[in-house]
Amino acid sequence: MSVLIKVCGARSRSDVRLLAAAGTDLAGLWHGVPGGHAELPFDTLTDLTRTALAGGGPEPVLVTFIGDADRLAAVILASGIHWVQLHAYQPPALVRALKAAAPVTVVKVLHLRDGRCVEERFIGAYERAGTDLFLLDAVTDDGRLGSTGRQLTGAAVHAVADRLNRPFLLAGGLTGTLSEQQALIAAHPRFYGIDVDTAARDEHGRLAPPRVDAITRCWRTAVPE
Repeated sequence: MSVLIKVCGARSRSDVRLLAAAGTDLAGLWHGVPGGHAELPFDTLTDLTRTALAGGGPEPVLVTFIGDADRLAAVILASGIHWVQLHAYQPPALVRALKAAAPVTVVKVLHLRDGRCVEERFIGAYERAGTDLFLLDAVTDDGRLGSTGRQLTGAAVHAVADRLNRPFLLAGGLTGTLSEQQALIAAHPRFYGIDVDTAARDEHGRLAPPRVDAITRCWRTAVPE
């Protein structure tokens, strides 16, 4: 299989074009992430969505904490985006509502704290509601979600992934070098790709072509075709 590469937090047309040139598959666009370093107003979300779709990629993904189904469906339909990543603790009912309201691919984040999945008892409900893809990420002790830079262990990821009937993406401390733990995770039969933010940026917080290229090269070869 070809590993799916998602880089999160694009903030400009040049960011979108940079990710396209690097051959990434998905570009995370933040909207409804209060205080997020890459939060976009709706007009910019729509502009970057159109830029990505018109340029042939990467596929734009709305990354959001929004939990109101009507509001979120309105954003999806008005922006023209086709993928949404539910990055907070939105319930399975929201997935079902979105699937009924819009032709959208839903990625639901599952948060791991101290090696255990916070949403473990809802996994089946998320799948029945129509979740297409999960993303496994760490949550910090103080509850911070996303861009934590915390690596997950192979054992913790396998314990969750073995319960899934959908493929998953991996996030948390990923770089252009594959660690032993990450190689173990990449060998799981439902591993589908990665989601990167911090490691794709330079010391000023800007997306950096050499770093994106290194990540893409490394992870493209993580799983044999």
